[in-house]
Amino acid sequence: MGFRKILHLDLDAFFCAVEELRNPELVGKAFAVGGAPDQRGVVSSCSYAARQMGVHSAMPMAKALKLCPNLIVVRGNHHDYGVHSERVMAILCDISPLVEQISIDEAFIDVSDLPEDGESIARGLQARIQKETGLPCSIGVASNKLVAKIANNIGKSRHRGITPPRAILVVQPGEEAQFLASLPVKEMWGVGPKTAESLMRMGIHTIGDLAAAPEKLLAQHFGKMGGQLSRSAKGRDDRPVEVEYNIKSVSQEITFSKDVHDLRTLEKKMEDLAEQVGYRLRHQNLAAGTVRIKLRWSDFTTITRQTRLEQPTNQDHVIIEAARQLLRANFTSGQLVRLIGVGASNLCEPAYQLSLFDPSGEKERKLLSTLDDLRDRYGEKVIRKGSTISSKGKPGPG
Repeated sequence: MGFRKILHLDLDAFFCAVEELRNPELVGKAFAVGGAPDQRGVVSSCSYAARQMGVHSAMPMAKALKLCPNLIVVRGNHHDYGVHSERVMAILCDISPLVEQISIDEAFIDVSDLPEDGESIARGLQARIQKETGLPCSIGVASNKLVAKIANNIGKSRHRGITPPRAILVVQPGEEAQFLASLPVKEMWGVGPKTAESLMRMGIHTIGDLAAAPEKLLAQHFGKMGGQLSRSAKGRDDRPVEVEYNIKSVSQEITFSKDVHDLRTLEKKMEDLAEQVGYRLRHQNLAAGTVRIKLRWSDFTTITRQTRLEQPTNQDHVIIEAARQLLRANFTSGQLVRLIGVGASNLCEPAYQLSLFDPSGEKERKLLSTLDDLRDRYGEKVIRKGSTISSKGKPGPG
């Protein structure tokens, strides 16, 4: 089994970046988002120009103004921040179904199933977020969540200047302990000030010192947490990327080993992907109000196109037809396609019509339920719907 590829993404000075989109005159200036100084307000976020003056998050706004008398104070718009956050998270869900959002501007993404190396994925994702949302971000790449998070923190900390860091720091598999060894213990994710102080009293100043400390000694001082500290210091972390249940989208895509220019081949593969999307929707008891496709040409130019359905669905034939129409509307004969994908968004609980008024829909749902049960028991590819099988020149079920 190969190493995992985990990304930790953090939007750079997120609130400030959104405010700069709203008011471009703020770009490059020292400003802070937060409460009024005469009302004991605090800094929620500050621009990198303000950070050069010593201003930081959670600082009283009155103190920030003393450090930086020309500081511009912006009250902020949290609804707008939420909207921008959702746009970014939708992009993450578009490249992988394994997204764990841990705050409004921060998430883990498991991209182990993608063929590209972690750094290439990170650079492509960073560029896409910048292009589609206008927001800068930094990314840490590693074989686990712990090291990816620390890598991102270190990458951002190395930045100097008034512009966003847009950092990307990659820790290669097998180099986790070496990367961590020279860092101070306070950089360990999960080690707070009190624990760091206790460790330093024991003569443990770096994560390398912590990795070399006997586990029995750590257990004596920290109980069960001692073993976890020892494992973390060695760069070990088996925790999965935990997907929240309020999923924003579901998608499947494939990169061809050789560029494809034949429309029928593309349609067949799109049917396969659409069926996988429908299967995942039904498993999570979800229906989609929007179907989208993704096409990447041979020169790596990528487009996404979507259509809104008359009513939410998780039925394969509806998703397939919507995806097929989008493909035909955006593909020109002879174009070379490197990657194709199908996605579904605007998710909600299914609202089925009564079978008395929708007999064909009820029959379709029963058939899909039976196929899903067989896939669950014997594997996803064990059986296919007759129309799809026959389209590949094989007999359908009798």
